[in-house]
Amino acid sequence: MHKEGKVVPLAAAIDRSARALSPCLPVLLLQVRDKAALQLRQGLQALFDNADDTLFEMADKATGRADQNLYFEAMRDVRLKRKSIERGFLDTFYEAFARIGLAETLESLSALQGHSPLERSVAVQGMVDRVLSRDGFVLQQLNLRFAALLDQALDEQRNPLGPAALCGYFLEAGRNLGVGASVKLVLLKLFERYLLRDLDLLYGEANQLLASAGVLADLQPAPRRRAEDRRNIARRAPASPALVGEAGADSAGQAFVASLQGLLAPARGRVAPRLQAAGGAQPISTGDLLRLLTHLQHYVPAPGEPDDFNLGQQLEQLLLRVSVRSGTRRRIGTDDEDMITLVGLLFVFIEADDNLPPSLRALIGRLHIPLLKVALLDKALFSRASHPARRLLNEIAAAAIGWETEGDGQRDSLHLRVERIVQRLLNDFSEDCAVFAELLEEFLAVAQDERRRNDLLEQRTRDAEEGRARALQARQQVQQVLNLRLHGRVLPQVVVQMLEQAWSQVLLLAWLKQGEDSVAWREALATADLLLASIAPQGEPARLLEQVPDLLKALRDGLASVALDSAATRDFFLQLEKLHLRACGGADATADPALAEVRVEHAIVLAIADESACGPRLHLDSQAADLRQVQRLRIGAWIEVMDDDEPLRCKLVARIDSSDRLVFANRTGMKVREWNRAGLAQALRRGEVRLLDDGLLFERALEAVLEQLRGQQAQ
Repeated sequence: MHKEGKVVPLAAAIDRSARALSPCLPVLLLQVRDKAALQLRQGLQALFDNADDTLFEMADKATGRADQNLYFEAMRDVRLKRKSIERGFLDTFYEAFARIGLAETLESLSALQGHSPLERSVAVQGMVDRVLSRDGFVLQQLNLRFAALLDQALDEQRNPLGPAALCGYFLEAGRNLGVGASVKLVLLKLFERYLLRDLDLLYGEANQLLASAGVLADLQPAPRRRAEDRRNIARRAPASPALVGEAGADSAGQAFVASLQGLLAPARGRVAPRLQAAGGAQPISTGDLLRLLTHLQHYVPAPGEPDDFNLGQQLEQLLLRVSVRSGTRRRIGTDDEDMITLVGLLFVFIEADDNLPPSLRALIGRLHIPLLKVALLDKALFSRASHPARRLLNEIAAAAIGWETEGDGQRDSLHLRVERIVQRLLNDFSEDCAVFAELLEEFLAVAQDERRRNDLLEQRTRDAEEGRARALQARQQVQQVLNLRLHGRVLPQVVVQMLEQAWSQVLLLAWLKQGEDSVAWREALATADLLLASIAPQGEPARLLEQVPDLLKALRDGLASVALDSAATRDFFLQLEKLHLRACGGADATADPALAEVRVEHAIVLAIADESACGPRLHLDSQAADLRQVQRLRIGAWIEVMDDDEPLRCKLVARIDSSDRLVFANRTGMKVREWNRAGLAQALRRGEVRLLDDGLLFERALEAVLEQLRGQQAQ
């Protein structure tokens, strides 16, 4: 777990250039800077982690192909440039702290907005105004404390942590992103959601650090607007309505559970001891029930052990013992019984959810009692998406969706980490829910490290596949232009061989490096055309003599660019000289076998690496529903392939439109499958592949349970 005392070195590691402490700034100010840098960096990571999905949704909703390509290209640019944007943002942030209090910082935002379109400037000003309206009080206190440290007046505009300054850093870092105005507005909205939204936490921690050190410690504290336990974990949670403190979140949770009493009532009496056998029995307190559950959680079977553990039966036996010892029959209270039923239904769904790998379902099933205890202690589990226990469950499921059913992958480092988390909760969790926040923080750190490694491998896979697709497109284009010029004609064999084997490489190089519209491509084609024209019988030999020097130079330069063997080049030019003499009537075609002509009867197919068929070529309208499913697949979506040996889980890492290919990689980023759209649609229809639902596990389980209960009530 990252303790507060470790924040400074962690933040300093963000940018190695910032490790040297500025001698002109107080140490306290540097501590505030580094602590803030850590939170801002985490916010940027969350922003870019979600930018891909947001842009894909916009592409999916786009009506025109051009708009779709715009968003897909923006997704690629954002993925490629996110690291440089993060570095640029933090570099500017550190520079702003180095210049804190200087007059030129006043001009930073206005200068940036002066270079921005009006719509973006208005959006930025709106973002700044919302932060000042919401968090102006704590920011003003921070300004006062900074001013006291620096011994000079300081307002919001010169504060490097002010919303205007932060927006300026982001605009400056993304200036060369190369995307359209609409995409930049989307990124600004994400910036507000993942960085500006939680500035009260940043300002609050900075004020607390300075006040604890005696800097204007007598200032009136700001009223608490959010729960304290959101400090480290809420930023990653999905956007939800703000709750006023822990009491508000718990009240909302209690109201939610109370609203389910009618739906849960038919199930009462099924948790032991049964009500009909316990008439007049007194309910035990929630505290006593928690102690019984703590006792039982130590006996939950380990993976691989016979699973004959039934929570209801175990509770019945314990309550009978309590009844015998106390001389009074005891039962579980109605509200607690409803909670046991609700959590039990959640785990019934989880243990049957085939979107999760079987090994993960078995591990999560062991958390039934710990999650039940959390629900009894804190009803906010049901109302707050950022609740540590709820988030821990969701994060584990999200990180492990790519686990394979069998094999060595089942015992990798992430799997072992989850096993340790489960065992830690079973061993140590009594009634202090803070352990979930601690384990969540530790797990996120490990999962993010693994995700960064996997993202790098996935990017390499994408780059390789995009390069492969581009090379294939180039080869097809070169084949087309050569066949247009050669197929069906009778030509000297030496010229046909040179164009097919050597000049095709010159054309490929020009297309790949500079594109189809480039001067290099047009000149390479023109040289091929001039070569073919020069070996035909010449009505005007003098004109050929004028063209030959330029032709020979272009041929030599082109063949040199693809490093053709010098001996082969020399032989070709010797033969070409004879062909030119023959074209001018100065050589006998039958005298030299090297000048023999051939008919180009077969289409030229350049030698290429094996290209997968990517599935059968079907008519796109033959399975419309399946094709729509395929077309809606987003980058990062998971599927399960029903192989003969065992199911294989993989996710979509690249969509190559030019060659109609969908490329899938396993959890480590290694390519394992590819299809074209029609081929994948057919595999879905045949049941050879199925789509996995990688939505938040707790939310999916809760929604399914509510639907089940409402369906039972309607019967």
